Amino acid sequence: MKIGTVGTNFIVDTFIEAARKTDRADIVSVYSRGKESAAEFAKKHGIPKWHSEKEAFLNDGDIDFVYVAAPNSLHYVWSKDALSAGKNVICEKPFVSRAPELEGLAGLAKEKGLFLFEALTTPHLPNFRLIKEKLPAIGRVRFVQLNFSQYSSRYDAFRAGKNPNLFNPEFSGGALMDLNYYNLCFVQRLFGEPAGIRYFANIAENGIDTSGLLVMTYDGFIAEAVATKDSDSGNFVQIQGEKGYIISESTSSNLRSGFRLVTKSAVEQYNEQDVENVLYYEALDFTAAFDSGDPSICAAPLAESLGAARLMDRARKDAGIVFAADR
Repeated sequence: MKIGTVGTNFIVDTFIEAARKTDRADIVSVYSRGKESAAEFAKKHGIPKWHSEKEAFLNDGDIDFVYVAAPNSLHYVWSKDALSAGKNVICEKPFVSRAPELEGLAGLAKEKGLFLFEALTTPHLPNFRLIKEKLPAIGRVRFVQLNFSQYSSRYDAFRAGKNPNLFNPEFSGGALMDLNYYNLCFVQRLFGEPAGIRYFANIAENGIDTSGLLVMTYDGFIAEAVATKDSDSGNFVQIQGEKGYIISESTSSNLRSGFRLVTKSAVEQYNEQDVENVLYYEALDFTAAFDSGDPSICAAPLAESLGAARLMDRARKDAGIVFAADR
């Protein structure tokens, strides 16, 4: 599995480390718009080739997978262009700015017989899969709470009048897209599509959400998810049932600390993750899927990603958040 990466931010560093750890993937080229940044990034990671011209990168015969970690608003066009060039795609979360974009990408990948993955950690985590397995032990679910709060390193610049991508509606930024997407996907992947969804957000003057509360209603229970980029908090995931509860003092994106299963008769601690870099688990699944040689293996995960994208569209509409992609 020979991968070319798009972008030079910290998540690309983390993905490269994770992909290499699988021993089944090789990073063969990098792309950045600037020649100097492309060359420096390639040198930093010991990668043989770099590109600063998009067409040359996409036509590089040594690449069979493109890993897209451009700003959110560019995920769609990069994925579309890579698929059109005959490359398989791994695209960072959130997959797209709006659901119709993903519908188009999924159709194009199917037409060309290519793999299309969303680089979303949560469903690939061993601890997430174990929570799913242990869920019946707490009985009928009555309430779900998640908090993923992280004071952004770019928030001070934003308050000072600068316009970083993370807080820019032109680049599909905001707390919902950055952090609450993990919470939404955690709940959706465990319980399916909610009957209703609302988003109550703190909106800045430029129309972007710096923090917010996502509320999803199901038959018999409510799930509430907090995410902030303008303040810090203790992070956790908690699922309450009539016979007990499950709690993790980790974010829904990594579940690194494992979780406790608490019932009236016992307190049980679980942790099946021994790798600090949680992108390793998604990389393992991607390489195994690629080894199978069957792109149809992407159908079920893509359907879940499309469901999440539609929920995100509904949540943004509820809060009145408009991106350039919407226009």
